[in-house]
Order: sequence, then structure tokens, then C-alpha cells
Amino acid sequence: MGDVLLVEAIPAADASSAPSEAVRSHERMLTSFNPATGEPVGYVPLVGREGVDAAVTAAREAQTDWGALSVTERTRYLHRLRLQIVEEAEELARLISTEQGKPRADALSIEVLPAATLLKYLEREARTLLAPRRVVPRQPMFASKRNNYRYEPLGVIAVISPWNYPFGIPFQQVAAALVAGNTVVLKPSPFTPLIGQKIAELGRLAGLPAGVLQVLHLDDADAPALVSHPAVDKIIFTGSTATGRKVMAAAAVHPTPVILELGGKDPALVCADADLDRAVPGIVWYAMANSGQTCASIETVYLERPIAEAFIRRAVAEVQRLRVGNPLDPDVEIGPLTNERQLQIVEEHVADAVAKGAEVLVGGRRRPGPGYFFEPTVLTRVDRSMRIMNEETFGPVLPIVVCDSMEEAVQLANESLYGLTASIWTSNLDRAQALAQRIRAGAVNINDHACNWAEPSASWGGVGHSGFGRTHGEFGLVEMVNIKWISADIRPGELEAWWYPYNEGTLHLLRNAVRFLFGATERRPYALASLLLNPRTYQRVNLVRLAMNFRQWL
Repeated sequence: MGDVLLVEAIPAADASSAPSEAVRSHERMLTSFNPATGEPVGYVPLVGREGVDAAVTAAREAQTDWGALSVTERTRYLHRLRLQIVEEAEELARLISTEQGKPRADALSIEVLPAATLLKYLEREARTLLAPRRVVPRQPMFASKRNNYRYEPLGVIAVISPWNYPFGIPFQQVAAALVAGNTVVLKPSPFTPLIGQKIAELGRLAGLPAGVLQVLHLDDADAPALVSHPAVDKIIFTGSTATGRKVMAAAAVHPTPVILELGGKDPALVCADADLDRAVPGIVWYAMANSGQTCASIETVYLERPIAEAFIRRAVAEVQRLRVGNPLDPDVEIGPLTNERQLQIVEEHVADAVAKGAEVLVGGRRRPGPGYFFEPTVLTRVDRSMRIMNEETFGPVLPIVVCDSMEEAVQLANESLYGLTASIWTSNLDRAQALAQRIRAGAVNINDHACNWAEPSASWGGVGHSGFGRTHGEFGLVEMVNIKWISADIRPGELEAWWYPYNEGTLHLLRNAVRFLFGATERRPYALASLLLNPRTYQRVNLVRLAMNFRQWL
């Protein structure tokens, strides 16, 4: 299959007749389209179910040698990957803008930069984080055992990636899986196949061995073949909650463990003492970046009433200044949505909200002309009867709710079925810490939002309909390994106190061992005396080693 499975992406020869759908399969070819213009960008071959079998088999064969490498040896490949990303950063940003639609500044700041940061982190920290770890026994009668944890590769990891962050999300998941000793089969979104191809090309240029990283393009009918493949050892899925349920059901057949990074409905809670000079631009950016197509986008703002009027006035002015257009233009801040269906969802949510009493302060409409553009929008007078307050909108829309207190704001925020990230904006950090502990989410940021996405030591993941499992940082690496416990006893010829044969002395020893080791302090001397009078104690218990280690169990 070559160094990395890399089917050639074919440039679009004729962009004059763009089809109506953003992605279409034709004669086993997948077409990629520019969401800003509707024009075709390129084509990739679809591999089908036979391609899945071939790729997983190659990954299984390659994993033996790849997993046998030391962590240090594997980080050398990550080092080369990082240098390759740096070398091609501008080309990557241009490709992301062209195929997915985010402005080049977004592509660099929220995709390329975090990927490079994680690689550097793994280069420095993976050896320590994945090193065997000695564990001191906490069972007193195991004092003679030498225990350790070992972190071993799982095998073949299937990564199923989304279209909203087509480089940053899969690349970081792939990097963590590889450094832990796994091989990877990556299925990119059919809306962004060329970026998936670019990941494969980067792996080839970094010299990854044959079968270690493979990229497959599948149509919807063949995609379940990867999820349900018996030789896949773990699945990392990023996408909608509805599709995540299907992935989980298919994986349960074997069963295959899964990480589900699903949707979000992130709240921002703005206290009356918040610094609006930071809060307003920060919240607007996190609501509008990537046209709101981020699972951790701010999708609702909860304002304490004393600050509401000033915040709303300034937020509307900030949104009105945003420049919408072709994402390749360096001055453009809001690009198109990535596909027609997502644009329809945003239109439906806004229309439903307006019909039920919401007020549009700015935006609220699809922009005329080619491309999937929606005007940056601010809504007030929203409530739970509206879809936009319950479902993930995934668009450049900022609903605002005015609350009488932060108590009310926390209650409303926790009513969401989602729980990815949240943010609190205040000048009182003690109050913020107390509020953060009450918010149901995988992460809470104070005076910032979702910055754990770009911090490689932080975990990433949610609760509820936002999924489960973690990526990034130490906990992300732990998801990529089999945690193996190894215990060795160092007493040749000695028997455990509870081994056969049983007799009255066995019961007497065990009963008094419980009382002596774990009972009330005043009762311990009596239990110890009983133990010392029992012949089986001398036959089966190493009293010297027990005494040497007893202090740590007091």
C-alpha cells in the first residue's frame, strides 16, 4: 500500500458547472466543492468495503513493528511531522479556506497552530507520560509485591473526522494514537476529502512506515464497514450526536471501545462586574469564528441584568463590523458555512425563533449570491420553546438571555442536554471558581472560552449529549493505550495466608487481620495479640516485611 495510503486528489478541470449539492459521489469518485463559490475543487477515488479490509489488514500488520519502537523513536516521526506542518502552514491554511470555508486567519489560529503545539507537547512529554509507573501496594498483606502500570498500544485505531475542523481535529487525534504505538485508519468527512489527503501526504513526507497511517474515502453506504470491522481496536468519532449513536451501536457488536466527541451548546455567563472590553470581543469571536461551526462555539449568552444593556449594545456594534466574504481574502472575518444542509439548519433555527417572539438585532438572513453565507446574527428575547435554545445551531448566531442573577444563569445553562465547555466572565475570580464547579461541562474557562482546545496539556471532551472520552493531554494519551497492571511477588517458596488448605486457623487469622489492619485504634492491640498467638500467622505472613511497611497503612 506504499508508505502511507494516499490516493491522488485530482484537481477540478472544469469549475464552470457546479452541482447543487456540496458533495457528490459519481462513478466511485468523490467531488469536493468550494463552499464560497460552489465550484468544484478536486476529486478523490472512493475505496469501498474492499478498501476498508485492505487498509485495516495493512494497519494490523504494520502495528507490530510500529508498537515495538520506543516512545522516543516514535516522537522523532512527530518531530518531522511538525517541521513539515510549519513548512506548509500557509498552503494548509489556503486549502482549509478553499475546501471548508473558514478564513485563513481562523485556519491558522484554530487548526494549524494547535496541531503544531500538540506535536511539540508530545515530543517533550509522551516519553514521561507513557513510561511504566511503579505502584506501592496499599493492601498491607501485599507488602512483598512489586507492582507497576504499563501503557501498551491498543492496536488499530479508526479515526472518523468531521468537516468543521478537517485538519486540526483528526491530526491531533492521529498524532496521539501514533505516539502511543497504534496504527491509524483515518476516514475524513466527504465534505473535506482534500484536507484528509493532505494529512496523508504529510505522513508520507515525514517518512511514516508502510501501513502506519492510512486515509480512506468512503461513501455513506460503505462507512459502517470501518466502524464495525472486527480488527479495529478503538474508534474515535467526532460529529453529530445522532451519528454518534449509530457509531456506538455498530461498535457494540464486537464490542469495540469508542471515544465520542459530539455536539455542543456552550453557554457564556457574564457577571455584572465583567470587563466588557474583554468580554464583548471575546464572546463575539467565540460565537462567530469559523462561522459558528465549532462544537465549542458560544451558542447562548446569559447576562446579569445590570450589565445587559451595555453588553448588548456593544455586541451588536462588534457584529456589525464583521466582514463577510471569500475566506481567502485576508480582511474577511466570516466565511461561508461548509455545506447547504448546515445553512438550511441555521435558517430554520432563526426562522423558528423569530416566529416564536425572538428579536433580530443584526443579521438574521442568508446572503444572496453564490456560496453558503449567512449574516452574523444577534438575537434577544429567546426562550426554551425555540429550537435555537435546545438544538445545536452550528452557525454565526448569538442568542442572548437576560437573567436576574447568576443563580438563574447557572440553572438555565445546566438545562442543556449538552455539556462540552462553558465560560464565566467576571472580575471576581473567587466567585468564578465557585460558579465553575456548578456548571455541568467537560471544561469551564474564566474570562476566556474553549482555550483548552489549543492547550495541549488540557483535556478535551464533554458530558451528556456532547459525548464521552477525552482527547489531548495526559488523559487523551491514556485513551490510546491498554493500561496493564503487572505484579510480581518476591517471596520464593512462601504461601499466601488465604490459600488452601482452610482450617479454623485460617478463619482466625483473617478475622483478626481485618480487625488489626482496619479496625478502631483501641481494638488493634487485642487483634495483634490474637494474630501473634496463631501458628498460621507465622506459616503464611512475612511479619518482618509487614512491620517495615505498616506505617504507610496507618
